[in-house]
Amino acid sequence: MTVLKKSLCILLTVTLLISSTALFSFAESGDPEYINKYPAVFVHGFNGWGGGEGLNRLVPYWGATTGDLMKYLRSEGYECYSASVGPVSSAWDRACELYAQLTGTTVDYGAAHSAKHNHKRFGRTYDAPLFEGWGARDSAGGIKKIHLIGHSFGGTTIRLMTHLLTYGCPEETAAAKGDASPLFEGGHGDLIESVTCICSPHNSSSIYKMLIKTGLYDLVMVLTSLYCATAGRSVFNGRTVDFHLEQFGLTNTPGKRDADGFFKSVNRFLKNSDDTCEHDLLPENTQKLNESIKISPDVYYFSYAFNSMKKSKLTGIYMPVAGSNPVIMPLGLWIAWQPEFTNEITGQVYDDEWRANDLLCNTVSEKYPFTEPHRDYDKNNIAAGIWNVMPVTEGDHGTAIGLFANKQKTRSFYSEMMQILVKTEKQ
Repeated sequence: MTVLKKSLCILLTVTLLISSTALFSFAESGDPEYINKYPAVFVHGFNGWGGGEGLNRLVPYWGATTGDLMKYLRSEGYECYSASVGPVSSAWDRACELYAQLTGTTVDYGAAHSAKHNHKRFGRTYDAPLFEGWGARDSAGGIKKIHLIGHSFGGTTIRLMTHLLTYGCPEETAAAKGDASPLFEGGHGDLIESVTCICSPHNSSSIYKMLIKTGLYDLVMVLTSLYCATAGRSVFNGRTVDFHLEQFGLTNTPGKRDADGFFKSVNRFLKNSDDTCEHDLLPENTQKLNESIKISPDVYYFSYAFNSMKKSKLTGIYMPVAGSNPVIMPLGLWIAWQPEFTNEITGQVYDDEWRANDLLCNTVSEKYPFTEPHRDYDKNNIAAGIWNVMPVTEGDHGTAIGLFANKQKTRSFYSEMMQILVKTEKQ
């Protein structure tokens, strides 16, 4: 591995620390039994990047140090795509961006939402969809759906987009006065086959306590705005990374110079910091999101929780398992060792059940949203409209996407996941 690639891998680790988080062709080795007829769209987490960004060619988000996962899955015959959404944006803004990218349209953040958060209603225009045919009907009347797969906050993003497609948003349709995006109309839940969340903090993470008490939360917000405003006006924007913050005038639209004044845009972004991923990840705001998101009855939901801590039978103390990422290990220890406490706003009690974690998020929080129905995964009876909770996987938050992980284990994990998703298509 070159020095550059090593450096970028370290950068990815730090990114995870701060954040929390080709055309389809059949390969000769692909088993037709497991080929997906519905494309799989992978959505990155907080501070992540998509397949079309320059950074992904050096260190792919999906696969990381184990190699490009999209390329591997395609070689196995699976149709897969890696989407790009705002790395620090709210779940709402990211869902709007994902929809526009999938449909090849202009991003519509919603008239009501944009007015509330004092940013532009419309974002960039995608001249072509991520792939062709989503929502098209075949000769038998069947509709071309998609599988959505999200890592970390990417899971929240795809849950929200699925909710909007299914139930719409009356507030947005009323505010748009006949000019609302189809995303807000509802009645389109049949466009989604499945939602799969990996290491997603469905119920936030107890690490928030340290971030708030130490003042790191406010510091991260300020540094984020300054970093995005600086890099987002440079030659790197749209070439290496893509910030998707033109709605705030904070960054240029790739290929253009349309950002607002530096300090004006930074001030606007900070004043509307409740429209960011950091804000959504606080327990009280995650709870609000969960209360507003409803499960779609005809969609298959899967959740994969990871755990990088093991409780000693002798001492009862939690310690990281072998191979855990040393950079974020102190955070995992802090989560596991902090005394029991109660969130004063939500009433959530963080007891012994919350000690197991993936070094950034509590394992129990990753299993399923507490407000929605769930059951353990049964390979002989995969149900729609309910969370199919997979057995907990050993590994940390980065292991889940191949960061400093075993290549064969990582590829087997995703191959088995794709086989399960293909199985839903045949039910």
